[in-house]
Amino acid sequence: MISRRAFLQAVAGGVLTPLAAEAQPAGKAPRIGLLTGGSEAGSRTRFEVFRKGLRELGYVDRQTIALEYRYANDNYERLPVLAAELVRLDVSVIVANGTPASLAAKQATSTIPVVMFETADPVGSNLVSNLARPGGNITGVAQLVGADLFGKQLEMLKEIVPKLSRVGLLFNPANPVQRTALSSTQVAAQVLGVTVQPLSVRDPSEFERQVATATRDGVGALIVTRDNIFVGHLGRLVDLTAQHRLPTMYGSRPFANAGGLIAYGPDPADMARRAAVYVDKILKGAKPGDLPVEQPTKFELVINLKTAKALGLTIPPSLLQRADQVIE
Repeated sequence: MISRRAFLQAVAGGVLTPLAAEAQPAGKAPRIGLLTGGSEAGSRTRFEVFRKGLRELGYVDRQTIALEYRYANDNYERLPVLAAELVRLDVSVIVANGTPASLAAKQATSTIPVVMFETADPVGSNLVSNLARPGGNITGVAQLVGADLFGKQLEMLKEIVPKLSRVGLLFNPANPVQRTALSSTQVAAQVLGVTVQPLSVRDPSEFERQVATATRDGVGALIVTRDNIFVGHLGRLVDLTAQHRLPTMYGSRPFANAGGLIAYGPDPADMARRAAVYVDKILKGAKPGDLPVEQPTKFELVINLKTAKALGLTIPPSLLQRADQVIE
């Protein structure tokens, strides 16, 4: 039972820990560090799914575990500093969302286990030696392992806009794996007879200028790569492409839900949920180097018919039949 004095001290400190937490001795709950290059708002859905996954496995924040959040707010240069903070806190595991965060975690520690998710090409990024037996202190869920995803995105856009001859690719050069997205899209574009116009943005303030540039240069459609800078400002980006009447392909469902024309890619919620399973295994004694890196298993195609009608586009029935969700 909590004494009156302890209760008043808790209230004065602004924190009243649930009674269930009394069963957990102070300082014994493992600390889990969550690191992302994005913002709190942009990462909220992913981290909530991750927390839910932990709860389903028996872990409750501030009772049986303690979660420590670090957000770079789209400034990837801050990630090494934030990763170092988590190392100083002596966290039991670092959960890194995205390639830049995963690279910062690897730079910060070679001993604390790191669980990555939504990380593109972890072998090519030198995060792990191989997928089956990663070795070292890093494992998790890869976002993209093959380059065919970019080709499929472009093919779908070509189905919607048959006369497409020039496509813009909005990408963040501060993310090292975005070069793969650019080169893979360019290879696919050659096969389809389409020219790719690179449109780089390092800050959300550049969105409007680059979308306007695409319109001015006669770009017939746009592809937005998967990066935290876009996820954290998806409403603004969707509004801009609508204003410029640019048919746009995005990398995940939330963009189509917000009004984007079409989205195709691995389900980020599924990867966040699976990251929780890795944390559970590591807390129970598994070594990250012995846990194979998983590849995406769930891909989603979402089409917004309302947006298509506003743009005067007709979605081919064959594409609608393949969709996991059609928004009307």
